[in-house]
Amino acid sequence: MTHEKREVLLNLLKQFDVVVAILCFGLATLPLSHWDTISLGHFLSVRIRLINFFTFSALVLLWHFCFVASGLYESNRLSATHRQLSTAAKATAAAAAVLAVFALLFNVRMVTPAGVARFWAFSTILFVAGRVALRESLGAIRRHGRNLRYVLIAGTNQRAVQFAKRLQEKPELGYRVLGFVDEPWEGTDLSSLESDALCFSLDNIADFLRQNVVDEVAMYLPLRSFYETAARVAELCEQHGIMMRFDPDIFNLKTARPRNEIFDGDPMTIAHTGKVEGWPSLIKRSMDVVGSLVLLTVLSPILLCAAVLVKVTSRGPIFFLQERVGFNKRKFKVFKFRTMVPDAEKLLANLEDQNEVSGPVFKIKKDPRITPVGSFLRRSSIDELPQLLNVLRGEMSLVGPRPLPVRDYQGFHQDWQRRRFSVRPGITCLWQVNGRSSIAFDQWMELDIQYLDEWSLWLDFKILARTIPAVFKGSGAA
Repeated sequence: MTHEKREVLLNLLKQFDVVVAILCFGLATLPLSHWDTISLGHFLSVRIRLINFFTFSALVLLWHFCFVASGLYESNRLSATHRQLSTAAKATAAAAAVLAVFALLFNVRMVTPAGVARFWAFSTILFVAGRVALRESLGAIRRHGRNLRYVLIAGTNQRAVQFAKRLQEKPELGYRVLGFVDEPWEGTDLSSLESDALCFSLDNIADFLRQNVVDEVAMYLPLRSFYETAARVAELCEQHGIMMRFDPDIFNLKTARPRNEIFDGDPMTIAHTGKVEGWPSLIKRSMDVVGSLVLLTVLSPILLCAAVLVKVTSRGPIFFLQERVGFNKRKFKVFKFRTMVPDAEKLLANLEDQNEVSGPVFKIKKDPRITPVGSFLRRSSIDELPQLLNVLRGEMSLVGPRPLPVRDYQGFHQDWQRRRFSVRPGITCLWQVNGRSSIAFDQWMELDIQYLDEWSLWLDFKILARTIPAVFKGSGAA
């Protein structure tokens, strides 16, 4: 597709989205009592005052800005379908939020909370359906050899060949591999490709770009040994105005996710394995704040009783404050009801040889330092409830790897285990609902890493739901 055709299609798509948004607004703001009498004539017969026209025009313009800012019109040819649909859902959510704020600022009586919800529901359904239809239509066109993009791949290593194979396996993407540019070496093997793609020397790339249609160049040259050559290819692409596609995994990382940022006008690529950024992270933090406030309020009688029991049954403070290792190894004081004698930490050195678990952590079933009330608090997990204060302070989360004492952290010997500190520690996690202290240390660490790799809001909900029966059973508690 030429640049001019793409611009025409984008403009039509933008106009279509605006029309859909206006239609959804009209349907959403009609009173429910009139829905059985909806007709086009009735909708068009509504009188429109000049001030209302300009106000609504401003609202439509804001919707358009929301759609553009959400990335609805960026190239998504190689993106997964769910990512494109997620972008559409985010755009309609932003448009609904703008509508709600607009109604409050200008006192638009016809826009009610229920009307905003209907607008969001209608627009999301139509936008998602429209994107699915568009993607399927373009895919069908590309399978018949239209709307193609021609890509030249610099490099013939395994990642370059895999990239070419993935393009060939998905003809609906409309990519055609023109060839591979690389110096001859023993590892070159293009036999697995069903293609007549050329493979030629890097010395000939300038002539090839001058004489052939090339839409993109995918860079897969090893930068350590071919940096000057790769820089020359990039310069040629810049001079020709050809798009360059870089593989962000230049260090062959296994779990780090790339993300692009702009700092002071300069583009940067970040590789991170920690928490997910954006709206999921915001929702998770909101859940933490609301959930901890609700739990502190509902459980306040239990907290008060526990505090009285600790105070009257043994000397010492009600709470035990211990330094723990938190997010990115920041140290903080964790709140717990005291379950041991006041000088418990000083007595630990005399009990080290009785440790019953593997790894750097220390646990024994019949710890002589635990008080009778403390034993009950531990079995019921009531001793952990004051950590809801740590959640409110932002030092912990409701769900996340358990915060470890500094002593335990200093006993770590494998760096992969330290990735668990790349997110906020939590009150409960996979370890808590899978046996707790009865699980070996290495398996515990593997469960924490599994949580990081598979994290989603739904996973947090499931862990919270499973924590309650695990606490009642007292499985693995110590």
